[in-house]
Amino acid sequence: MPRPSLELPRTLGDLRASEFTANHLARRSVKEELRSNLIAKLRSGEKLFPGIVGYEDTVVPQVTNALLSRHNFILLGLRGQAKTRLIRMLTTLLDPWTPFVAGCEIHDNPYAPLCRRCKVLIGEEGDATPIAWLAADDRYVEKLATPDVTIADMIGDIDPIKAARRGQDISDELTVHYGLLPRANRGIFAINELPDLAGKIQVGLFNIMQEGDVQIKGYPVRLPLDVLLVFTANPEDYTARGKIITPLKDRIGSEIRTHYPATIEHGIEITRSEAWIDRAGGDGAGAAVAVRLPSYIAEVIEQLAFSARDDKRVDKRSGVSQRLPISVTENVISNAERRALQNGEDTAVPRVLDIYAALPAITGKIELEYEGELKGGDTVGRELIRAAVGKVFDRYFEGVNMQPIVQWFDLGGSLKLGADVDSAGLLVQLMSIQGLMEKTRALGLTANEPDPVRASAGEFILEGLYAHKRLSRSEERGFAAEERKRPAPEPEETPRQRQRRQFN
Repeated sequence: MPRPSLELPRTLGDLRASEFTANHLARRSVKEELRSNLIAKLRSGEKLFPGIVGYEDTVVPQVTNALLSRHNFILLGLRGQAKTRLIRMLTTLLDPWTPFVAGCEIHDNPYAPLCRRCKVLIGEEGDATPIAWLAADDRYVEKLATPDVTIADMIGDIDPIKAARRGQDISDELTVHYGLLPRANRGIFAINELPDLAGKIQVGLFNIMQEGDVQIKGYPVRLPLDVLLVFTANPEDYTARGKIITPLKDRIGSEIRTHYPATIEHGIEITRSEAWIDRAGGDGAGAAVAVRLPSYIAEVIEQLAFSARDDKRVDKRSGVSQRLPISVTENVISNAERRALQNGEDTAVPRVLDIYAALPAITGKIELEYEGELKGGDTVGRELIRAAVGKVFDRYFEGVNMQPIVQWFDLGGSLKLGADVDSAGLLVQLMSIQGLMEKTRALGLTANEPDPVRASAGEFILEGLYAHKRLSRSEERGFAAEERKRPAPEPEETPRQRQRRQFN
């Protein structure tokens, strides 16, 4: 936690004489503060949520409207749609420092204290009341909803030990041990996976957020908290594990739907920012090989996620998280890195075969329907990879004549490419195929590219032809000519048919 400047007021008297009071900064509610800082960013043209990609025209405007309206809101969407990341970035709209009564558990506003302890302290100390400061990040409290969460966790409970030590009656407000929500006072309180929260706890939430009061162990406690409440939920959870009770849903100002990336380009940008791609050094394990991820491999990985989301064998209610292409990218690079280290190469360049090697990062992230379960996760995963390769291949080679390459195989050629073959050896095999390496120019390659880059490009072309069933591939033979079905021979003509034909 960064320390506030020594110039910040340290007593209530100094605070009243400072710019915080003169500019009404200390008197604003959290929602007013967020609205004011948001307006300033909108006027300056500053990006509101850096790193959030693909939501510029959909989710971000709706979140902006909710904040301008001073609404509590919920982000509703499938897994892996950056819901948590987005709500955590709301702290960038808070003031850098906020004053509160020093020692207060719920960070009371010196101008409008809630707890009795702060009211008594200000009444006794007056302008000498000590003031402390909260950084923006310390004003964010997050809780993952689980069925075992109690009202004491969220709101608070009577603390008999505190009552005994202070010699107070157990019904005294000063004996309350505050829960997470009161401790988020003057800040942002986020609850992830809201439907998992028990119904009676949800009742306690909407009561305190709307009426500002709650009963703790039968004792009424008035807590008109100053807090922005934000929630996340997965639509699948509405039936699988629980639901949001209607009164709470009615009190949430805005329901905002999130979504997966709308374009391959957005998906690639997200994956590149999240995946561990740059691995050169830094781990103390010696010099690592350089990693070069070809654009067409990145596109295949992203297309794999898009294809899975549209595939009827994959459960659409569960969704396909953006974590799938992130994990696959990391696994693909690791397989290429392992091959380069084993072969003594300086550069690791992933190939399509490395994507097949990353099946463990795929099967665990897709929920299959009945038809998919019958085929099995590995089979579905391989078919999704093949389909993704075919679609990306078309983007680079649509209308390009591949007949010379296919003809080489039709004349009896075959090529078995092992996943661990070194780049130089693989390139020699690929160059033996007529016209193959010339086609790599469409991928943006030049003649001066290193062997690992050229080998990966040549293999991609063969995989693309295999995806379109112009070549076959098996574990035994590798790439070979596609076995084409011959037309069935016409049945021999019977004597009677021959006589009838001659007569006609």
